[in-house]
Amino acid sequence: MNGGYPLQNIGIQAIITLACYFIFTGVAFWALQALRFDRFIRRDHVPQAQMLIGLLAVAIGYLTSSFFLSFIDQARNLIFLIR
Repeated sequence: MNGGYPLQNIGIQAIITLACYFIFTGVAFWALQALRFDRFIRRDHVPQAQMLIGLLAVAIGYLTSSFFLSFIDQARNLIFLIR
């Protein structure tokens, strides 16, 4: 009996997905540090600027990781074209 096998695959896929979200969000945050946001931010609005950078990093990280995961999934599905 191998009843837990599909659930184990789902769990592994969930871990990989969460790891990709965190990694790409970190990379996006790191990349956003290269921009000079201080030119666009009004004085005395530093906390809002930090929140904006954080939210931009999350949005960019989510979009890039979703693209990456979808691309990998579609590449894996190409084998069904051959079968």
